[in-house]
Amino acid sequence: MTVERLLGNVRAGRVRLKVSHSLLGISARDTCNYLVRYITLHGMTVTDNQKIPWLLLVFSLPARSASQRVEIWRKLQRYGTLAMRSSGYVLPNTPMNQERMEWLATAIRTYKGQASVVQVKRFDDLPDERLKKLFVEARSRDYEVLATELKRVLAQFRAVRPARRLSRLRRRFQEIAAIDFFNSSSRGLVENLLARADEPLTEKGKNCKRRSREYTARLWITRPRPGIDRVSSAWLIKRAIDPKARFVFGDTPSEQPQAIPFDMFVAEGFGHRGEDCTFETLCKEFAIREKGIKRIAQIIHDADLGDEKFGRAEGLGLDQTLSGWARQGVGDNELLCRGMELIEGLYHSVP
Repeated sequence: MTVERLLGNVRAGRVRLKVSHSLLGISARDTCNYLVRYITLHGMTVTDNQKIPWLLLVFSLPARSASQRVEIWRKLQRYGTLAMRSSGYVLPNTPMNQERMEWLATAIRTYKGQASVVQVKRFDDLPDERLKKLFVEARSRDYEVLATELKRVLAQFRAVRPARRLSRLRRRFQEIAAIDFFNSSSRGLVENLLARADEPLTEKGKNCKRRSREYTARLWITRPRPGIDRVSSAWLIKRAIDPKARFVFGDTPSEQPQAIPFDMFVAEGFGHRGEDCTFETLCKEFAIREKGIKRIAQIIHDADLGDEKFGRAEGLGLDQTLSGWARQGVGDNELLCRGMELIEGLYHSVP
């Protein structure tokens, strides 16, 4: 939406801004003056012919619409929006977020409110890097709350751990990860805790090494939008475990019972174990001791978990590249293939 169109809606009384964190409107005239002053003084630029990084939702609802206000507020929280101090809610400009913002605006109008979705190039009083940091901080807080709950569950004996609570915490993790637009480093901590919750009981002293011949020409399943641990694990499977492996994506392994899960939040298959990422788990389970692959394992561990255990920073750029491709809308299969090529190149370059 252009500034001219937005201001026209304001002057016509079709749009009012939300003030602070309330859902009370201000007059059309005051709103118009506010927008003009904000755009003039703070440099909010809106164009249609350039790449626009942000979406801004400005709206108001009638004061009597209490239940509708709560509904909209909950959806804003679920979508990971950032509340601006001045007015409105911000999200990164992606097709999914655009659809969500437009849906919310439509719902608000249905409730006899006013709403506009604005594409914003920049905020001079809030640089892009600062805005991204605010998103990361918000998701980090979400992860930390979840980690605290998980630690309480893990402190209980396995036999009395509440299965429903664990399922709820896994779903909550997936919800947070879906709105973790700028990859909070706290995500690895939660993934590690979830993996610990899924660790199978093994007999002391039992040899649990897998025999590769049991995993030949198999179908393997992992979560959509593969990141550094999943693409490197797929590369390791093809290179050292199952050269004829085929890969599919899904959130529910039970829908593909013939497939072997990896880096998923289930007890079956292969995933994070203890302090190990999925790549390291596969190395241990299949007794892969090649020095080059061991070095790759250290790189993947540090990039995925962010704990700097091995002091290897080579994987951080690869992880960011994968995240960038994912935000561009690259399909899961293409993302996996590109990622595996990156790991192959890394394998041949690591000293």
